[in-house]
Amino acid sequence: MSLIDNEQTKLLATALNTAATSCFTVGIATPVAGYLYNVGGLQASLSPWVVLVGLLIWSGAAMSLHLTARQVLGRLQS
Repeated sequence: MSLIDNEQTKLLATALNTAATSCFTVGIATPVAGYLYNVGGLQASLSPWVVLVGLLIWSGAAMSLHLTARQVLGRLQS
């Protein structure tokens, strides 16, 4: 694998990990903060189960993207 291939592999892994971080921020951190601080009456409009299911789905998406990024990095050659 050439130096260019290694750099492209690192770039792909970075993009996947950035997408994972975005999933965490949008799907986990923001809803949890909104629910805890009752922003816009969120506690009254959403049941805890809906929030929990959403957190699980977004957590799975973030984790799968992160693990895919780790697998991509495994293709690097020295």
